[in-house]
Amino acid sequence: MMLLTNAQLATMTGPHPYGLQSDGSVVIVDETIVWAGLTSDLPQKHDGHNAIDLGGALVTPGLIDCHTHLVHGGNRAREFEMRLEGASYEELARAGGGIISTVEATRDASFEDLVASALPRLDSLISEGVCTIEIKSGYGLDQDNELKMLRVARHLETLRPVRIKTSFLGAHAVPIEYVGRADDYITDICLPTLEAAFKEGLVDAVDGFCEGIAFYPQQIELVFKKAKELGLPVKLHAEQLSNIGGIQLVAKYGGLSADHIEYADDDDARALAQAGTIAVILPGAFYTLREKQSPPIQSLRTHAVPIALATDCNPGSSPLTSVLLTMNMACTLFRMTPEESLTGITTNAARALGLSDSGKIAAGYRADLCVWDVKHPAELSYKIGYNPLKQRIFGGRT
Repeated sequence: MMLLTNAQLATMTGPHPYGLQSDGSVVIVDETIVWAGLTSDLPQKHDGHNAIDLGGALVTPGLIDCHTHLVHGGNRAREFEMRLEGASYEELARAGGGIISTVEATRDASFEDLVASALPRLDSLISEGVCTIEIKSGYGLDQDNELKMLRVARHLETLRPVRIKTSFLGAHAVPIEYVGRADDYITDICLPTLEAAFKEGLVDAVDGFCEGIAFYPQQIELVFKKAKELGLPVKLHAEQLSNIGGIQLVAKYGGLSADHIEYADDDDARALAQAGTIAVILPGAFYTLREKQSPPIQSLRTHAVPIALATDCNPGSSPLTSVLLTMNMACTLFRMTPEESLTGITTNAARALGLSDSGKIAAGYRADLCVWDVKHPAELSYKIGYNPLKQRIFGGRT
Protein backbone atom coordinates (compact mmCIF):
# COMPACT_ATOMS: atom_id res chain seq x y z
CA MET A 1 0.00 0.00 0.00
CA MET A 2 1.13 3.58 -0.70
CA LEU A 3 -0.14 6.65 1.12
CA LEU A 4 0.40 10.10 -0.41
CA THR A 5 -0.17 12.94 2.04
CA ASN A 6 0.12 16.73 2.26
CA ALA A 7 -0.99 17.10 -1.34
CA GLN A 8 -3.13 19.60 -3.18
CA LEU A 9 -5.45 17.30 -5.14
CA ALA A 10 -7.03 18.26 -8.45
CA THR A 11 -9.39 15.30 -8.36
CA MET A 12 -11.45 16.46 -11.39
CA THR A 13 -14.55 15.42 -9.43
CA GLY A 14 -17.16 17.24 -7.39
CA PRO A 15 -18.62 20.76 -7.48
CA HIS A 16 -15.45 22.80 -6.92
CA PRO A 17 -13.21 23.97 -9.80
CA TYR A 18 -10.77 21.20 -10.71
CA GLY A 19 -12.25 19.19 -7.82
CA LEU A 20 -9.54 20.92 -5.81
CA GLN A 21 -8.84 19.75 -2.26
CA SER A 22 -6.17 21.82 -0.51
CA ASP A 23 -4.88 19.27 2.02
CA GLY A 24 -5.51 15.88 0.50
CA SER A 25 -4.31 12.31 0.71
CA VAL A 26 -4.45 9.36 -1.67
CA VAL A 27 -4.29 5.68 -0.72
CA ILE A 28 -3.05 3.29 -3.39
CA VAL A 29 -3.16 -0.50 -3.30
CA ASP A 30 -1.40 -2.22 -6.19
CA GLU A 31 -2.55 -0.36 -9.34
CA THR A 32 -5.70 1.17 -7.88
CA ILE A 33 -6.71 4.19 -5.83
CA VAL A 34 -8.71 2.87 -2.88
CA TRP A 35 -9.28 6.20 -1.12
CA ALA A 36 -8.80 9.89 -1.92
CA GLY A 37 -9.93 12.99 -0.08
CA LEU A 38 -9.15 15.49 2.65
CA THR A 39 -6.41 14.32 4.99
CA SER A 40 -8.68 15.18 7.93
CA ASP A 41 -11.10 12.52 6.66
CA LEU A 42 -8.45 9.82 6.13
CA PRO A 43 -9.73 6.51 7.59
CA GLN A 44 -7.64 5.48 10.59
CA LYS A 45 -6.81 2.11 9.05
CA HIS A 46 -4.77 3.87 6.33
CA ASP A 47 -3.03 6.44 8.54
CA GLY A 48 0.76 6.17 8.63
CA HIS A 49 1.21 3.26 6.21
CA ASN A 50 4.19 3.91 3.89
CA ALA A 51 3.33 7.61 3.95
CA ILE A 52 4.96 9.91 1.40
CA ASP A 53 4.77 13.62 2.27
CA LEU A 54 4.40 15.60 -0.98
CA GLY A 55 5.06 18.94 0.67
CA GLY A 56 1.89 20.57 -0.62
CA ALA A 57 2.59 19.73 -4.28
CA LEU A 58 -0.25 19.66 -6.81
CA VAL A 59 -1.43 16.19 -7.82
CA THR A 60 -3.54 15.59 -10.92
CA PRO A 61 -4.69 12.46 -12.69
CA GLY A 62 -2.12 11.08 -15.10
CA LEU A 63 -2.41 12.85 -18.44
CA ILE A 64 -3.92 11.14 -21.50
CA ASP A 65 -3.06 11.85 -25.13
CA CYS A 66 -6.13 10.51 -26.90
CA HIS A 67 -5.21 11.22 -30.56
CA THR A 68 -1.75 10.57 -32.01
CA HIS A 69 -0.07 9.21 -35.13
CA LEU A 70 3.08 8.49 -33.15
CA VAL A 71 4.34 5.57 -35.28
CA HIS A 72 5.56 6.59 -38.72
CA GLY A 73 8.57 6.66 -40.98
CA GLY A 74 10.48 9.77 -42.07
CA ASN A 75 9.48 13.38 -41.53
CA ARG A 76 7.97 16.21 -43.58
CA ALA A 77 10.25 19.13 -42.79
CA ARG A 78 10.50 20.02 -46.49
CA GLU A 79 6.71 20.26 -46.74
CA PHE A 80 6.81 22.60 -43.74
CA GLU A 81 9.07 24.84 -45.81
CA MET A 82 6.76 24.56 -48.83
CA ARG A 83 3.74 25.60 -46.80
CA LEU A 84 5.66 28.64 -45.61
CA GLU A 85 6.33 29.39 -49.28
CA GLY A 86 2.61 29.39 -49.99
CA ALA A 87 1.49 25.80 -50.71
CA SER A 88 -1.67 24.70 -48.90
CA TYR A 89 -2.06 21.38 -47.08
CA GLU A 90 -4.67 20.31 -49.62
CA GLU A 91 -2.43 21.25 -52.58
CA LEU A 92 0.44 19.23 -51.14
CA ALA A 93 -1.82 16.22 -50.59
CA ARG A 94 -3.22 16.31 -54.12
CA ALA A 95 0.32 16.55 -55.53
CA GLY A 96 1.35 13.29 -53.84
CA GLY A 97 2.79 14.85 -50.71
CA GLY A 98 1.19 14.91 -47.32
CA ILE A 99 0.05 11.58 -45.95
CA ILE A 100 1.14 9.72 -49.08
CA SER A 101 4.79 10.77 -48.67
CA THR A 102 4.74 9.42 -45.11
CA VAL A 103 3.20 6.19 -46.42
CA GLU A 104 6.23 5.65 -48.65
CA ALA A 105 8.65 6.26 -45.78
CA THR A 106 6.67 4.01 -43.44
CA ARG A 107 6.51 1.17 -45.93
CA ASP A 108 10.29 1.42 -46.38
CA ALA A 109 10.94 1.32 -42.62
CA SER A 110 11.46 -1.95 -40.77
CA PHE A 111 9.67 -2.87 -37.55
CA GLU A 112 12.87 -2.00 -35.67
CA ASP A 113 13.19 1.33 -37.51
CA LEU A 114 9.67 2.33 -36.53
CA VAL A 115 10.22 1.39 -32.89
CA ALA A 116 13.46 3.37 -32.74
CA SER A 117 11.94 6.49 -34.30
CA ALA A 118 8.78 6.36 -32.15
CA LEU A 119 10.52 6.02 -28.79
CA PRO A 120 11.86 9.61 -28.55
CA ARG A 121 8.39 10.97 -29.30
CA LEU A 122 6.87 8.64 -26.72
CA ASP A 123 9.50 9.58 -24.14
CA SER A 124 8.77 13.27 -24.67
CA LEU A 125 5.09 12.71 -23.87
CA ILE A 126 5.86 10.52 -20.86
CA SER A 127 8.22 13.20 -19.52
CA GLU A 128 5.26 15.60 -19.29
CA GLY A 129 3.08 13.19 -17.34
CA VAL A 130 1.31 11.17 -20.02
CA CYS A 131 0.26 7.77 -18.69
CA THR A 132 -2.06 6.68 -21.51
CA ILE A 133 -1.65 7.33 -25.21
CA GLU A 134 -3.63 6.41 -28.31
CA ILE A 135 -1.66 5.43 -31.44
CA LYS A 136 -3.20 5.09 -34.89
CA SER A 137 -2.17 3.14 -37.95
CA GLY A 138 -2.87 4.77 -41.33
CA TYR A 139 0.56 5.22 -42.89
CA GLY A 140 0.81 1.70 -44.27
CA LEU A 141 -2.34 1.54 -46.43
CA ASP A 142 -1.73 -2.09 -47.31
CA GLN A 143 -2.23 -5.11 -45.10
CA ASP A 144 1.40 -5.88 -44.27
CA ASN A 145 2.32 -2.34 -43.33
CA GLU A 146 -0.86 -1.47 -41.44
CA LEU A 147 -0.33 -4.59 -39.32
CA LYS A 148 3.34 -3.66 -38.90
CA MET A 149 2.38 -0.26 -37.50
CA LEU A 150 -0.11 -1.74 -35.05
CA ARG A 151 2.41 -4.34 -33.88
CA VAL A 152 4.93 -1.57 -33.25
CA ALA A 153 2.34 0.35 -31.21
CA ARG A 154 1.61 -2.71 -29.09
CA HIS A 155 5.36 -3.38 -28.66
CA LEU A 156 6.05 0.12 -27.36
CA GLU A 157 3.91 -0.71 -24.32
CA THR A 158 6.44 -3.40 -23.39
CA LEU A 159 9.34 -0.94 -23.54
CA ARG A 160 7.96 1.94 -21.46
CA PRO A 161 5.68 2.31 -18.40
CA VAL A 162 2.69 3.58 -20.36
CA ARG A 163 -0.70 2.28 -21.46
CA ILE A 164 -1.28 2.30 -25.22
CA LYS A 165 -4.63 2.08 -26.99
CA THR A 166 -4.58 1.43 -30.73
CA SER A 167 -6.87 2.68 -33.48
CA PHE A 168 -7.08 1.16 -36.95
CA LEU A 169 -6.94 4.03 -39.45
CA GLY A 170 -6.85 2.14 -42.72
CA ALA A 171 -9.26 4.73 -44.17
CA HIS A 172 -6.71 7.52 -43.83
CA ALA A 173 -5.86 8.20 -47.47
CA VAL A 174 -6.04 6.51 -50.87
CA PRO A 175 -2.62 5.00 -51.67
CA ILE A 176 -0.91 5.66 -55.01
CA GLU A 177 -1.81 2.25 -56.39
CA TYR A 178 -5.53 2.96 -55.83
CA VAL A 179 -5.73 6.59 -56.98
CA GLY A 180 -9.15 7.11 -58.59
CA ARG A 181 -10.42 3.86 -57.05
CA ALA A 182 -11.19 4.77 -53.46
CA ASP A 183 -14.17 2.39 -53.31
CA ASP A 184 -11.96 -0.50 -54.42
CA TYR A 185 -9.35 0.39 -51.81
CA ILE A 186 -11.97 0.22 -49.06
CA THR A 187 -13.30 -3.18 -50.15
CA ASP A 188 -10.04 -4.77 -51.34
CA ILE A 189 -7.59 -3.55 -48.71
CA CYS A 190 -9.12 -1.63 -45.82
CA LEU A 191 -11.86 -4.03 -44.73
CA PRO A 192 -9.79 -7.25 -45.03
CA THR A 193 -6.93 -5.59 -43.16
CA LEU A 194 -9.26 -4.52 -40.36
CA GLU A 195 -10.43 -8.11 -40.01
CA ALA A 196 -6.84 -9.39 -39.95
CA ALA A 197 -5.82 -6.82 -37.34
CA PHE A 198 -8.82 -7.69 -35.20
CA LYS A 199 -8.02 -11.40 -35.32
CA GLU A 200 -4.48 -10.64 -34.17
CA GLY A 201 -5.75 -8.55 -31.24
CA LEU A 202 -4.18 -5.36 -32.52
CA VAL A 203 -7.21 -3.04 -32.55
CA ASP A 204 -9.00 -1.20 -29.75
CA ALA A 205 -11.01 1.19 -31.98
CA VAL A 206 -11.58 2.07 -35.64
CA ASP A 207 -10.96 5.51 -37.11
CA GLY A 208 -11.22 7.20 -40.51
CA PHE A 209 -10.47 10.50 -42.27
CA CYS A 210 -13.72 11.91 -43.64
CA GLU A 211 -12.70 14.73 -45.96
CA GLY A 212 -12.72 15.58 -49.66
CA ILE A 213 -9.00 14.73 -49.94
CA ALA A 214 -9.58 11.37 -48.24
CA PHE A 215 -12.92 9.52 -47.99
CA TYR A 216 -16.58 10.49 -48.16
CA PRO A 217 -19.18 9.48 -45.55
CA GLN A 218 -20.58 6.61 -47.64
CA GLN A 219 -17.10 5.10 -47.87
CA ILE A 220 -16.37 5.56 -44.18
CA GLU A 221 -19.72 3.99 -43.35
CA LEU A 222 -18.57 0.71 -44.91
CA VAL A 223 -15.67 0.70 -42.46
CA PHE A 224 -17.95 1.56 -39.54
CA LYS A 225 -20.32 -1.28 -40.45
CA LYS A 226 -17.42 -3.72 -40.38
CA ALA A 227 -16.28 -2.30 -37.04
CA LYS A 228 -19.78 -2.79 -35.66
CA GLU A 229 -19.76 -6.42 -36.86
CA LEU A 230 -16.51 -6.95 -34.97
CA GLY A 231 -17.76 -5.19 -31.84
CA LEU A 232 -15.24 -2.38 -32.09
CA PRO A 233 -15.99 1.27 -31.19
CA VAL A 234 -15.50 3.96 -33.83
CA LYS A 235 -14.17 7.49 -33.99
CA LEU A 236 -13.54 9.90 -36.85
CA HIS A 237 -11.37 12.71 -38.19
CA ALA A 238 -14.26 14.96 -39.16
CA GLU A 239 -14.92 18.47 -40.44
CA GLN A 240 -11.27 19.54 -40.33
CA LEU A 241 -11.08 21.26 -43.72
CA SER A 242 -14.75 21.37 -44.74
CA ASN A 243 -18.13 20.06 -43.65
CA ILE A 244 -19.19 16.97 -45.60
CA GLY A 245 -21.22 15.17 -42.93
CA GLY A 246 -18.59 13.26 -40.97
CA ILE A 247 -19.87 14.29 -37.57
CA GLN A 248 -23.41 13.26 -38.40
CA LEU A 249 -22.07 9.86 -39.47
CA VAL A 250 -19.96 9.19 -36.37
CA ALA A 251 -22.83 10.37 -34.16
CA LYS A 252 -25.15 7.97 -35.95
CA TYR A 253 -22.84 5.13 -34.95
CA GLY A 254 -22.49 6.35 -31.37
CA GLY A 255 -18.79 6.98 -31.87
CA LEU A 256 -16.32 7.54 -29.07
CA SER A 257 -15.14 10.82 -30.55
CA ALA A 258 -15.21 13.27 -33.43
CA ASP A 259 -11.78 14.85 -33.87
CA HIS A 260 -10.61 18.21 -35.30
CA ILE A 261 -14.15 19.52 -36.12
CA GLU A 262 -13.12 23.06 -37.08
CA TYR A 263 -15.98 23.27 -39.60
CA ALA A 264 -18.64 21.75 -37.35
CA ASP A 265 -21.87 23.72 -36.98
CA ASP A 266 -24.53 23.95 -34.31
CA ASP A 267 -26.44 20.96 -35.69
CA ASP A 268 -23.24 18.93 -35.47
CA ALA A 269 -22.74 19.94 -31.84
CA ARG A 270 -26.31 18.92 -31.09
CA ALA A 271 -25.73 15.53 -32.77
CA LEU A 272 -22.59 14.92 -30.69
CA ALA A 273 -24.47 15.74 -27.51
CA GLN A 274 -27.32 13.37 -28.36
CA ALA A 275 -24.90 10.56 -29.24
CA GLY A 276 -22.67 11.05 -26.19
CA THR A 277 -19.69 11.47 -28.53
CA ILE A 278 -16.66 13.41 -27.27
CA ALA A 279 -15.32 16.36 -29.26
CA VAL A 280 -11.52 16.07 -29.53
CA ILE A 281 -9.85 19.41 -30.22
CA LEU A 282 -6.40 19.37 -31.85
CA PRO A 283 -4.81 22.83 -31.63
CA GLY A 284 -1.43 21.59 -32.90
CA ALA A 285 -2.82 20.97 -36.38
CA PHE A 286 -4.72 24.26 -36.37
CA TYR A 287 -1.51 26.09 -35.45
CA THR A 288 0.80 24.25 -37.86
CA LEU A 289 -1.53 24.63 -40.84
CA ARG A 290 -2.31 28.25 -39.88
CA GLU A 291 -6.01 27.55 -40.16
CA LYS A 292 -8.52 30.37 -39.93
CA GLN A 293 -11.65 28.43 -38.95
CA SER A 294 -11.69 27.69 -35.21
CA PRO A 295 -13.67 24.77 -33.76
CA PRO A 296 -17.06 25.85 -32.38
CA ILE A 297 -16.13 25.80 -28.69
CA GLN A 298 -19.07 27.92 -27.57
CA SER A 299 -21.55 25.74 -29.45
CA LEU A 300 -20.03 22.66 -27.80
CA ARG A 301 -20.44 24.32 -24.41
CA THR A 302 -24.03 25.30 -25.18
CA HIS A 303 -24.94 21.71 -26.00
CA ALA A 304 -22.86 20.28 -23.12
CA VAL A 305 -20.57 18.28 -25.40
CA PRO A 306 -17.51 17.07 -23.44
CA ILE A 307 -14.31 18.48 -24.96
CA ALA A 308 -11.05 16.52 -24.99
CA LEU A 309 -7.61 17.71 -26.09
CA ALA A 310 -4.76 15.85 -27.77
CA THR A 311 -1.45 16.55 -29.50
CA ASP A 312 -2.35 14.90 -32.83
CA CYS A 313 1.37 14.05 -32.93
CA ASN A 314 2.09 13.36 -36.60
CA PRO A 315 4.84 14.19 -39.12
CA GLY A 316 2.86 16.59 -41.29
CA SER A 317 0.17 18.73 -39.73
CA SER A 318 1.11 18.51 -36.03
CA PRO A 319 4.70 17.48 -35.22
CA LEU A 320 3.90 18.15 -31.57
CA THR A 321 5.02 16.04 -28.60
CA SER A 322 3.97 18.29 -25.73
CA VAL A 323 0.63 17.93 -23.97
CA LEU A 324 1.42 21.00 -21.86
CA LEU A 325 1.85 23.15 -24.95
CA THR A 326 -1.35 21.63 -26.32
CA MET A 327 -3.17 22.90 -23.22
CA ASN A 328 -1.72 26.37 -23.63
CA MET A 329 -2.66 26.45 -27.33
CA ALA A 330 -6.25 25.45 -26.51
CA CYS A 331 -6.52 28.38 -24.11
CA THR A 332 -4.73 30.91 -26.31
CA LEU A 333 -6.09 29.98 -29.73
CA PHE A 334 -9.60 28.81 -28.82
CA ARG A 335 -10.25 30.62 -25.51
CA MET A 336 -10.80 27.42 -23.60
CA THR A 337 -10.34 27.85 -19.86
CA PRO A 338 -7.43 26.22 -18.00
CA GLU A 339 -9.95 24.00 -16.22
CA GLU A 340 -11.46 22.92 -19.54
CA SER A 341 -7.96 22.19 -20.82
CA LEU A 342 -6.98 20.03 -17.85
CA THR A 343 -10.34 18.24 -18.02
CA GLY A 344 -9.72 17.77 -21.73
CA ILE A 345 -6.38 16.06 -21.19
CA THR A 346 -7.62 13.88 -18.30
CA THR A 347 -11.31 13.09 -17.73
CA ASN A 348 -12.63 13.77 -21.22
CA ALA A 349 -9.58 12.25 -22.92
CA ALA A 350 -10.32 9.05 -21.01
CA ARG A 351 -13.90 9.12 -22.25
CA ALA A 352 -12.68 9.66 -25.82
CA LEU A 353 -10.83 6.34 -25.50
CA GLY A 354 -13.72 4.55 -23.83
CA LEU A 355 -11.82 4.27 -20.52
CA SER A 356 -13.88 4.27 -17.35
CA ASP A 357 -10.95 3.76 -14.97
CA SER A 358 -8.85 6.84 -15.75
CA GLY A 359 -8.93 10.63 -15.75
CA LYS A 360 -9.93 11.27 -12.11
CA ILE A 361 -8.51 10.89 -8.64
CA ALA A 362 -11.12 8.75 -6.93
CA ALA A 363 -11.57 5.35 -5.37
CA GLY A 364 -11.65 2.59 -7.99
CA TYR A 365 -9.62 4.52 -10.57
CA ARG A 366 -6.17 3.55 -11.81
CA ALA A 367 -3.32 4.92 -9.76
CA ASP A 368 -1.98 7.03 -12.63
CA LEU A 369 -1.00 10.36 -11.10
CA CYS A 370 1.19 13.39 -11.77
CA VAL A 371 2.90 15.41 -9.04
CA TRP A 372 3.64 18.99 -10.12
CA ASP A 373 5.83 21.76 -8.77
CA VAL A 374 3.12 24.43 -9.12
CA LYS A 375 0.72 26.17 -6.75
CA HIS A 376 -2.44 26.07 -8.88
CA PRO A 377 -3.68 23.87 -11.76
CA ALA A 378 -4.04 26.90 -14.06
CA GLU A 379 -0.24 27.12 -14.19
CA LEU A 380 -0.16 23.94 -16.29
CA SER A 381 -1.90 25.80 -19.12
CA TYR A 382 -0.36 29.20 -18.44
CA LYS A 383 3.35 28.51 -18.82
CA ILE A 384 4.95 28.02 -22.24
CA GLY A 385 7.89 25.67 -22.79
CA TYR A 386 8.16 24.82 -19.10
CA ASN A 387 7.70 21.36 -17.61
CA PRO A 388 7.00 21.42 -13.85
CA LEU A 389 6.49 17.65 -13.48
CA LYS A 390 8.14 16.38 -10.28
CA GLN A 391 6.97 12.79 -10.35
CA ARG A 392 4.82 10.47 -12.44
CA ILE A 393 3.04 7.56 -10.79
CA PHE A 394 1.96 4.86 -13.24
CA GLY A 395 -0.20 2.00 -12.04
CA GLY A 396 0.83 2.67 -8.46
CA ARG A 397 4.56 2.69 -9.27
CA THR A 398 6.72 5.81 -9.08
